[in-house]
Amino acid sequence: MASEHSLDISAKIDLQAFKDAIAQAEKEAAGRYDFKGITYEINYREKEKQLILLASSDNKLDALKDIVIGRLVKRGLSSKVLEELKTEDASGGNRKATYKIVDAIEAKEAKKIVAEIKNMKTKATAQIEGDHIRVKSKQIDELQKIMAAIKAMEWEAPLVFDNFR
Repeated sequence: MASEHSLDISAKIDLQAFKDAIAQAEKEAAGRYDFKGITYEINYREKEKQLILLASSDNKLDALKDIVIGRLVKRGLSSKVLEELKTEDASGGNRKATYKIVDAIEAKEAKKIVAEIKNMKTKATAQIEGDHIRVKSKQIDELQKIMAAIKAMEWEAPLVFDNFR
């Protein structure tokens, strides 16, 4: 039995599940009656970590976003994975929305999470290690209590709890 238990808090996303959700969203949009005969596009740019939605109007753009988010949630991903950067006019009278794919906890938010863990007055220690936060404790119950408390709070990043040992 380990003398010290640990837990990692990160914002990593399952990239394969994300790609599958996007592919399913494209299929769903292609099969929907309200998208027949209009211009729409779901474009995932892996290198730039961006998702670009293109539709003929704001209403269709919102419907496209709802389809994508619905598919992400069905795949077990948070809707917070997408952060809207801008919505603008595109060529041909279309509307274009650009989303950033959030797969890391920003330093400012990571510091807030560590501060919240310290405010819980447990014997656990939390420290930022690169793109994740490592929480250590001698008692596994403390880690579970911390995990439940952090999940209950509202964060900008889609938090993932892993490496629970």
